[in-house]
Amino acid sequence: MYNAASTRREAIFYMRALILSSKNGKSFRAANLLYCGLIGLMLENIETILRAQCRLDPKRPIIVGVSGGPDSLCLMEALRRAGYHIIIAHFNHQLRAEADFDAQAVENTASRLMLSSVIERADVRAHAEAEGLSIEEAARNLRYRFFFAQAHRLKAQAVAVGHTADDQVETVLMHFIRGAGLNGLKGMAYRTLLPVFDADIPVVRPLLDVWREETEVYCASHGLRPHYDLSNESFNFFRNRLRHALIPTLESYNPRFKEAVWRSVQSLSSDHTLLTETLEAWWKKCVIQETDDFVMLDLSFLATRSIGLQRNLIRHAVERLLPGQETVFAVLERAAVFIADSARVRMDLTGGLVLIREGDALYIAKPDAYLPFDRWPQLPAQTNSLPVALPGHLDIAGGWRFSAERWRLPALAWEQSSRNSDRFQVWLDADGLPANLELRVRHDGDVFEPLGMEGHSQKLSDFFTNAKTPQRARDRWPLLCSGDTVIWVPGYRPAESFKLKQESRRIVYFSLVRPSDK
Repeated sequence: MYNAASTRREAIFYMRALILSSKNGKSFRAANLLYCGLIGLMLENIETILRAQCRLDPKRPIIVGVSGGPDSLCLMEALRRAGYHIIIAHFNHQLRAEADFDAQAVENTASRLMLSSVIERADVRAHAEAEGLSIEEAARNLRYRFFFAQAHRLKAQAVAVGHTADDQVETVLMHFIRGAGLNGLKGMAYRTLLPVFDADIPVVRPLLDVWREETEVYCASHGLRPHYDLSNESFNFFRNRLRHALIPTLESYNPRFKEAVWRSVQSLSSDHTLLTETLEAWWKKCVIQETDDFVMLDLSFLATRSIGLQRNLIRHAVERLLPGQETVFAVLERAAVFIADSARVRMDLTGGLVLIREGDALYIAKPDAYLPFDRWPQLPAQTNSLPVALPGHLDIAGGWRFSAERWRLPALAWEQSSRNSDRFQVWLDADGLPANLELRVRHDGDVFEPLGMEGHSQKLSDFFTNAKTPQRARDRWPLLCSGDTVIWVPGYRPAESFKLKQESRRIVYFSLVRPSDK
């Protein structure tokens, strides 16, 4: 594809030079032969892309966005001549005095070619002001909403748009200037889903290796008369400044600058495919839970991986929560710093999303997301205490189960306790335990004598803070108590006074079992 696209562009320049310099019929005929060959090569290449890259079925309808410019008219005619069932869609942005004339011209062209068409108009400027968007963003949003609405209504297989190789170069430059990574520098794809508009119907871009000059030539050869949008010359728009100022300046350093960028996009696109396949494997290892409102990642796993993998996993999480959201490098760098700083618990990310650290979990969440509680044991709402029977079981919130039982084999209990790594089970000396036990929530002023502190006590609130217990989980965290005495904080430590000793002969075993471990 690279060689074909480059060869065709060279042919265009050569053909124009011949036409301009032709002083006899021989030169003109040579230019005309080259011209016809160019058109044939271009159409053959588009037909291959329609089948292989865009994966289109000639028998199913396609919504074709047609503005009336050379790119979209070229797309329309190429699809029509290739035998595809197309429906022309034109969106009138009402931004220019000629907008109504352009809409009528598109409708007339469709009628002349006996093609179905749908036309819609909206006040883009008013929409931009109401939503706080730029004119470019507002125009794109309304235009694509219209296209996909028609695709649904008419049961179309795809929405086709006329983005060219020039648009690809400009898009990549825009991403580069804004600080995008490989995801932005790979450019646009021939076929992709835009979930923000539709999760099932793809947008296809068959002209991504066709240059703008080629679409003009193609239209001329087929009797199509494009209308040129004068707003494309305005320096008020970022893309126009790239097109008319930056790119010509860069071409003064390398006359083949656009081809060089286009070749790089082809290479980076392949690299991105490889990265995506690798990233999916890591994603499955790292993600704990995913909903429409949040993604929960395994922080202990993530923190041991490379900075590059951390950035890409965060970017992937953002894309799944906010499809189409651009995540620049600076945002990903701040996220990597946040992961490394265990003292930080919350950070604004991008697009309204937040990063939240809770124990060994990292949430990428929408601001109003309801985060789950079932990762921790919690006493049910409206229940401040539950009596504990020996032996006995208690079911608490989130599917957790508390169990108490007596052990008859002291040596085995000592061995199990010494090797235990599960913080939600504990063996205690029964001789020191009070008779009346309960699971209760914390009280103001609770103190705790943590194992290993040689009998020194501390406020339970300080213990939770030091242990980095998630703030929202503390109020209903179940505590094994007798009155005001805290005997065991499940998930952490027992009190020093009730610890199991090697000489203990009467032993009680307590456990809290996670829902997934039952």
